[in-house]
Amino acid sequence: MKTFPMFLQMQGRDVIIVGGGEQAAQKARLMLKTEARLVFFAPHLDDELQQIVDDGKAVHLSEAVTAADFSKAVLVFVATGCPASDVAFRDLAKAGGAVVNVVDRPDLCDAVTPSIVDRDPVVVAIGTEGTAPVLARQIKTRIETLLEPRLGDFAAMAGRLRSAVARHVPVAERRSFWRWAFNETPRRLHREGKEREAARIIKEAIQMGQAPDEPSAGMISLVGAGPGSRDLLTLRAVQRLQEADIIYYDRLVDPQVLELARRDAERVYVGKTVGASPWPQDRINAVVTASAARGLRVVRLKSGDPSVFGRSTEEVEAARQAGIPVEVVPGITAASAAAATTQSALTERGKTDRVIYVTATCQDGEAEPKWGSLLTPGTSMVIYMGVAKASAIQNSMIKGGVPRNTDVCIAASVSTGQERIVSCDVASLAITIEREKIENPAIIMIRRAKQSRIVSNTDTIKVA
Repeated sequence: MKTFPMFLQMQGRDVIIVGGGEQAAQKARLMLKTEARLVFFAPHLDDELQQIVDDGKAVHLSEAVTAADFSKAVLVFVATGCPASDVAFRDLAKAGGAVVNVVDRPDLCDAVTPSIVDRDPVVVAIGTEGTAPVLARQIKTRIETLLEPRLGDFAAMAGRLRSAVARHVPVAERRSFWRWAFNETPRRLHREGKEREAARIIKEAIQMGQAPDEPSAGMISLVGAGPGSRDLLTLRAVQRLQEADIIYYDRLVDPQVLELARRDAERVYVGKTVGASPWPQDRINAVVTASAARGLRVVRLKSGDPSVFGRSTEEVEAARQAGIPVEVVPGITAASAAAATTQSALTERGKTDRVIYVTATCQDGEAEPKWGSLLTPGTSMVIYMGVAKASAIQNSMIKGGVPRNTDVCIAASVSTGQERIVSCDVASLAITIEREKIENPAIIMIRRAKQSRIVSNTDTIKVA
């Protein structure tokens, strides 16, 4: 290592920022997260820096400075925006004995600012010795997904209770006590937003003098994997994958999504194919709940959003009947991803103010939907699993009064490397799908704008 990572005590110590523009403001924003005293050296300050001074959070010195002015600073940032001035102030600060960081000049730096994941008091710093700051930011993004947003609050609470633990928990039991607090029920409860309950059970355990001998708590998380691309997962979805002991995943889940899981997590494929399903829903419900009943953290990983044609109701009910905690982690559904890809909104003021999500897959014995009556003026309709029934959908639309030239967008394998977007109109829906050889996973998006009626030769009134 050319540089050595170390955390500096900042409380009540001076940090000097030389410069009064945007570069200086960037460093000020970072240092305001600490308890250091900020001092700005600059003839003039921009509005943001001046407001920091006006708020009493920094001191501004505009007169000429000497090396002695830097002697008491724990850290100096030089950010004048002028290369020659940066060098001059760096030499002056060094003469005063300060540790110096010159913005965007790693060759002039004693200290390099890392990328920071801030869960105060939990702080993760990532550095590349100035060689690859973009890579450091990418690593920061990955770590951000692994740590729950309020982890710092939990760590701070644990810190406040350390002295009580020292008084009541024998030395030989303390390591297992804190392992329980950070790995088991207290951390889980806090992560779920149940801070008071987490604090209560920790305090009860302190009074007992040891961590409770609780069985490993099983739990089921129905996690939405989104439309395909793994960078569309939510932070919570990634966290659950990292925590899972076993993952039951669907046919349409991209293998790259599974790479975000713990390496030692068991992976079980429970994909269902139309017309040939080795994994019927009842069997999936049974194995998922059985795993959680053994005390495992179970992720049921479903493509898209579990609550949009994902049969989440059946799986939630199975968990409840088994007395197992269950949660639903939403994902980006294909309709939202397709709208983003095509940059065409599902709603538009004055044209479409309703969105209908429908599935073309009906239960045995159910009548086919009357598509034309559903797609009223002012409506955007998204049809899931409708490719195989394109002809019936087209005929029903036209028979129901939908104009033959109504715009249609067919989106297949959205957000993946196999993504295809095909446009047509209602009258050519079936032939387009056949000609383009479009297969599932695909959705059909049809947008029928509000109608207008003519009341004079010159005026048009919009009718909802």
